Amino acid sequence: MRDKHITMAHGSGGKAMRELIERLFVEAFDNPLLAAMEDQAVVPLEGLRQQGTKLAFTTDSYVVNPLFFPGGSIGELAVHGTINDLAVSGATPLFLSCGMILEEGLSIDTLGQVVSRMREAAALAGVSIVTGDTKVVERGAADKLFVNTAGIGIIQRDVAISARRACPGDVVITNGNIGDHGVAILLARNELALESTVESDTQPLHDLVRLMLEVCPDIHCLRDATRGGVATVLNEFAAASQVAIHLVEAAIPVRESVRGACEILGLDPLYLANEGKLVAIVPREQADSIVDAMRTHPAGRDSAIIGEVKETPNGAVLMATAFGGLRVVDTLVGDQLPRIC
Repeated sequence: MRDKHITMAHGSGGKAMRELIERLFVEAFDNPLLAAMEDQAVVPLEGLRQQGTKLAFTTDSYVVNPLFFPGGSIGELAVHGTINDLAVSGATPLFLSCGMILEEGLSIDTLGQVVSRMREAAALAGVSIVTGDTKVVERGAADKLFVNTAGIGIIQRDVAISARRACPGDVVITNGNIGDHGVAILLARNELALESTVESDTQPLHDLVRLMLEVCPDIHCLRDATRGGVATVLNEFAAASQVAIHLVEAAIPVRESVRGACEILGLDPLYLANEGKLVAIVPREQADSIVDAMRTHPAGRDSAIIGEVKETPNGAVLMATAFGGLRVVDTLVGDQLPRIC
């Protein structure tokens, strides 16, 4: 490719755009559905019917700054984030789309690195990027690169996961240390120097969820804790189910480096973004078995029970603090850390 930077011609629909798509995106994401080079990916229904009875469909956009950070990049986020939105419905992710909004002047080498990261993440997760779109905007109209991915998955079993299903007596579980992604982005912006490196937790969760469903097909609630963190997810569960969720601060896994950064800056790890953490509400009688199974998976080694569901106070999230008090964990107001995913 002769050009070293994105120009407006790369979004014009002409020769430059065709060259960019064929030599960068099509070569990187090569698969039979994409190779047809139509305006859509055409998927035979027969194969899908054999895999399950319901489709799950989701979409998300990624605007992280910086594009590359410890533990990942916007490329991995765009793949993992959409996979995880499918996974928490109980679906097996199959196909992704990739929409790119490119700023004039973006280095094509940088774009190539992002595309390479997306290809590797999709291949490791067993999904195919089968269709896409590219737009170019004038210099200053975007911040280098924005990515949108949509995803389709198949729900293979009769699951009924919903934010409305939390019941008094249920148990709250997470699959590991929270707040890693938010602090990793903070460090990548050179806003804080810590002796230990914190890496983003970006990872696909569909295989972990599959394992959880094998142990307990009746998971009541399940979400990935991205923007707004664990606190936001739990407030959504409490409001939708009209129950109270009681957390135990000492049981919530947080890395010491993340905890230290939060103490210095006045941040709360409960509200920090994660890109590889889920929150589940499950029947109490199966909670220990689920956690034991999760700990056998690389994405769930530090899984823990962090709280329980009670009847009152209706719609609230409370936390027993390490000092013996009881704290209200409310919905986040404002944004602790902008442009994180």
